[in-house]
Amino acid sequence: MYKAITFFDLDNTLLNEFTQVDTEVAQAMDQLRQNNILPVIATGRNIFEITKILEDTKIDTVVSANGDYVIYEGKPVYKSEMSKEVISDLANYAKSFGDSIAVLNDKDSKINFNTDFTKGAYDSVNSIVPALGAKEFAENNPIYMMIVLTVGHDEDYLNRFKDTLTFYRNTPFSMDVINTGNSKQHGIEELIKNANLQGIPTYAFGDGNNDVSMINFADYGISMGNGLPHVKEIADYVTTNNTDHGIVNGLKHYGLI
Repeated sequence: MYKAITFFDLDNTLLNEFTQVDTEVAQAMDQLRQNNILPVIATGRNIFEITKILEDTKIDTVVSANGDYVIYEGKPVYKSEMSKEVISDLANYAKSFGDSIAVLNDKDSKINFNTDFTKGAYDSVNSIVPALGAKEFAENNPIYMMIVLTVGHDEDYLNRFKDTLTFYRNTPFSMDVINTGNSKQHGIEELIKNANLQGIPTYAFGDGNNDVSMINFADYGISMGNGLPHVKEIADYVTTNNTDHGIVNGLKHYGLI
């Protein structure tokens, strides 16, 4: 039985400004394991995007795709596949604004076309723009998450798909899209249930909109110093910035390392 479970967002939280794992953070993950504490990544990113991060941190339990795809000790324990009809509907609606969409699963991502927002969206998270071919990829593979490349139409999407999809503004140029009712919190709940981790104290570190649910859910919610104002407001503790030893300081504050 673990003494505690720690959940870490990636961008602007566990990672530095270059989207990399600092040595002190990797060492902190080792210390957690030595202290019989389970480190878990909880991210909007998908498994194929974070293989180097998993290698550097030695973490094999992940709540990915904003809760839609969960692995425990390297094996899937929960998947929430998006329907082909909803994917097509969103793609067509986005096209009416001149917006493109990307489709993602645990292994790959494709985009339907590029726009003025594409490079900005992917540059902002130090990621590579996917190859074209979203329609064919979605038709032949399970899809667990989408990204809509848009500026200025948030309310349009939220209203149009309020019964089927959840949107998280994740960059100035894009929103993450998952099945309605899902979230990092839901993914964490599925992990705890399916991996028999009930009754263990939980700690969650995050900075952004898609972290709100898990910070509220965790026994101890920690905002990074660089977190959004409303994330800091709901947190039990605000640590320093991700670029100023924020993870290490937060873990030390709670005596986890």
